[in-house]
Amino acid sequence: GVIGIYGFIIAVVVGTKIKEPVGGGSQAVTPQYTLFSAFGHLGSGLTGGLSGLAAGMAIGIVGDAGVRATAQQPKLFVGMIL
Repeated sequence: GVIGIYGFIIAVVVGTKIKEPVGGGSQAVTPQYTLFSAFGHLGSGLTGGLSGLAAGMAIGIVGDAGVRATAQQPKLFVGMIL
């Protein structure tokens, strides 16, 4: 859901920053995408992905605890839905 949108935004931002190499044919090919930019984009992707993974695990743990609490005490059902 919402966590996946953050990954999509990172992918769009990183994808628009990548430039095509210049040259070719009789000229030497010079890349415009530097190693510095590549590691920066790798870091941003890893940050977004690992934070999404952590958030998904936290959501799963909280959801599991809520389902177990609802099973033990049915009065908590309305509070869990809200």
